[in-house]
Amino acid sequence: MAGPSMPRPLLVALLLLGLLLLVHVPYAAPQSFIGINYGDIADNLPPPASTARLLKSTTIGKVRLYRTDPAVVAAFAGTSISLLLGAANADIPSFASSPSAAAAWVAAHLPSSSSPAVNGISVGNEVLYSGDAALISQLVPALQNIYDALPASSGIKVSTVNAMDVLASSDPPSSGAFKPELSAALDPLLAFLSKTGSPFLVNPYPYFAYQDDPRPDTLAFCLFQPNAGRPDAGSGLTYTSMFDAQVDAVRAALDAKGYKDVEVVVAETGWPHSGGADEAGASVENARAFVSNLVSHLRSMVGTPRMPGKSVDTYLFAVYDEDLKPGKASEKSFGLFQTTLTETYPTGLMRNGTAGLAPAPAPTLRPASPPPAIPQVTPVQPQPSASAAATSPPRHARSAAESPRTVPALHVFACLLFMSLLA
Repeated sequence: MAGPSMPRPLLVALLLLGLLLLVHVPYAAPQSFIGINYGDIADNLPPPASTARLLKSTTIGKVRLYRTDPAVVAAFAGTSISLLLGAANADIPSFASSPSAAAAWVAAHLPSSSSPAVNGISVGNEVLYSGDAALISQLVPALQNIYDALPASSGIKVSTVNAMDVLASSDPPSSGAFKPELSAALDPLLAFLSKTGSPFLVNPYPYFAYQDDPRPDTLAFCLFQPNAGRPDAGSGLTYTSMFDAQVDAVRAALDAKGYKDVEVVVAETGWPHSGGADEAGASVENARAFVSNLVSHLRSMVGTPRMPGKSVDTYLFAVYDEDLKPGKASEKSFGLFQTTLTETYPTGLMRNGTAGLAPAPAPTLRPASPPPAIPQVTPVQPQPSASAAATSPPRHARSAAESPRTVPALHVFACLLFMSLLA
């Protein structure tokens, strides 16, 4: 015989309270699939310890370093944030020709203790895009020597970061294929990654795809906002975001080469919060929409159409603006945080509804950009300068996630409703 049923008002109240808590409670634990790039081409950055404290107050679980300064590495000890260490393009020749040079670099830059944890080492940045044939030929030997110099069973992955320009085709995503002229360099690289269990690191930027073809329906597609979707006849899948389309194009290219075991990791992606008059879409509003909606997308664990059910590891670009970076105005304006240790705009990354380590000033909004959009998935990016290659490179509808600062009011409302239904 069935027991007494729960009163309907009580059941409704419990369901409503549970839903509000599920949707609106801010994330408190670090999330290993969300990382951030820590560039340093600037003369006004806070001390590394302050930056480490700032990122510890977020749900960011990983940090990518372009230059592995031991002082910066030490600042992340005890933060539960793991590091992707970076070696510059200029280091590649010595690593390739001298195992002892590679071993010396590992000994000097790998932390002597288990904290902070190191999840990987990136040797060089967009080397295959550099056009330097000698450097390209030295890349895999450099990777191998760094890998061989690591402690046994360290679990540290060794890879290199690639531009989307390595693809010859990417639209639709199922047509993803690497440029045939890169085969001599790519084939040994992919074989190394497969053999060592290391990921293929790539820099997909929906912002540059939008810049390349700013037609009216593209902006929503690039910002994860409601759109009609774009069917891929080759796979039968439908895409509702440029980010997923770009990532799946890389996945398709790897699969076509026979490397289904090589994981795709997004080493950089972001959106500038300001730019020049000729840089459509570079605004606070669009940067906020892209970053907060990307964070929500990753947290949903829905994955991409080709890789459902798991979020791709993604490093956002970047912690701060870099005022000394060459190039267009937007190149200096990708920072999610200000040097005052506050958010440039709400990102959904802060723990417990905060906006940083100090009161956040209101952002200065630029005039709205003209509506843009249907872009090429692989944008044409400017050739990085030699000086930039050694550090961080040029960056080639819910408009935003609801601010977690609304949580206390929602909790109070839910509790009052709960008590009134029980009365």
